[in-house]
Amino acid sequence: MQVARRIGAVGPSSIRMLSCSSARWATEETKNFSRSFGFTEVSEEEKMGKVHHVFSNVAEKYDLMNDVMSIGVHRLWKDRFANLLRPSFRSVHLDVAGGTGDIAFRIMNKLVPGSDNQVIVCDINESMLRVGQQRATEQGIQDDRLKWVQGNAEKLPMPDSSVDTYTIAFGIRNVTYIDKALEEAHRVLKPGGRFLCLEFSQVDNPILAEIYDFHSFKVIPILGEIFARDRDSYQYLVESIRRFPSREQFCDMMRDAGFQQVSVDTVQCGIAAIHSGFKFADGK
Repeated sequence: MQVARRIGAVGPSSIRMLSCSSARWATEETKNFSRSFGFTEVSEEEKMGKVHHVFSNVAEKYDLMNDVMSIGVHRLWKDRFANLLRPSFRSVHLDVAGGTGDIAFRIMNKLVPGSDNQVIVCDINESMLRVGQQRATEQGIQDDRLKWVQGNAEKLPMPDSSVDTYTIAFGIRNVTYIDKALEEAHRVLKPGGRFLCLEFSQVDNPILAEIYDFHSFKVIPILGEIFARDRDSYQYLVESIRRFPSREQFCDMMRDAGFQQVSVDTVQCGIAAIHSGFKFADGK
């Protein structure tokens, strides 16, 4: 894997930039396949470009908008998510699509001082990674154990069986091929390693579902326009939630990728869900 270039480091933590122009992943054989971009069908190549554009646009306001859209509740979800991890004295943790550092910072706070751990934030979008690095500096996180890497969830720049835990929060629905991202997660995990995914899901309560739909389609795009000057990106993000597989379907996809002991816990009546799976020693 060729290193394309390095972003200037802020403190000891730097972003290692890997060659990942969004057009490069589309082969001549597959780039015209139809994929969903929210409620619109586009080519594979077009989806990758559009998703990259969305997150480049929202990067600076991404964390603010998370607070605004969820009234801060997303913080509680992420706390619960990160608390499922129990870092050992020597472990490598990979957080994918976590550019602004929300999950990585929580994991860093769980590490034993002086322990030989590593937390790697991997995101496809350079703008999101820059924001995460800035946040780390603002929070005084100057730690060589925290690394920032640009890479594609469908083609991770890590060797086989190289990480102990893998997390992805509110990111997997944006990849072009979810099954490829799951296979990559399984590939890079060590035997005994754990996969954890926090993602929006389907609301179980009918009354709450109506309120949630109104908030999603009528309120969130307006909030995106007011706070981020970008209504279209937040319209896409809302639509992408509705196109994500059901909890049962996603569990099946995890099993197909090789994960075992697959389980799912709902968060707040199904607004979100935490999926868990393990890669066992037999590699299946």
